[in-house]
Amino acid sequence: MFTNLKISTFNGALVAAYLIPAWTVPAVKIVLSPVHGLYYERANIAVAMFLSDHLQLGALATVRFAWLLALAKLTVVAFFAVFVALTLRPQSRNQGAGDEALGLALALGSVVSFTSMVLAAKVGEANALRLHATELLLLLSVAIVMVVETGRRVRSSAATPAPESLPAAAPAGTAEFSAG
Repeated sequence: MFTNLKISTFNGALVAAYLIPAWTVPAVKIVLSPVHGLYYERANIAVAMFLSDHLQLGALATVRFAWLLALAKLTVVAFFAVFVALTLRPQSRNQGAGDEALGLALALGSVVSFTSMVLAAKVGEANALRLHATELLLLLSVAIVMVVETGRRVRSSAATPAPESLPAAAPAGTAEFSAG
């Protein structure tokens, strides 16, 4: 069934299998209870500490920021879900239709993870720093594999001329002479 998977597609599916539940659960907890979901979830604790210690936001501003964080994480999850859905369809997988969704998920997820990692470093939360650094490395590694595969595919297709652009072969036994 999956005989022609690219390495980036396989890696993207593995990262999606990790990030979809790992980011959906904390994001849904933020949606249900913004303050509790922001301050008592391991994935969000560094952001919450930075908001309360350094920015000294009020309750309403903290809730709004928590919803913004949940929206960003759910957007990444949605792009990963679209990628997985397109990867499961053989026609789409053969055409590489999920590459755009994977690229957007990787880009936005990297921004969210990098920002969370920097905030965890600012507040001195070592466990959150390790978590977000690991997530960022996962996302960046899939992005690097995608870029390398795309570059190899473009280079190999440019090096192989199309059949209609090849010169016509002369019939056997005849010689070509140029007038000139």
